[in-house]
Amino acid sequence: MFGQDWPPFVTIGFLIALVLALWSVFNVAQSSATPMSKAIWIVVVLFLPYLGFLAWLFFGPRTAR
Repeated sequence: MFGQDWPPFVTIGFLIALVLALWSVFNVAQSSATPMSKAIWIVVVLFLPYLGFLAWLFFGPRTAR
């Protein structure tokens, strides 16, 4: 389990998903949405990595300016 050599595409895919999730979570946290709405979006983004990011990108709350 530990110490396995993962294929490069798995490692790169994980890193991309991690960066996208962190970016969207920070933007959701800074938005002017209600706390419950923020919590739901964060759960969606974290549990559905790519699909959740795309849903947030098109339908999610925008960052407060």
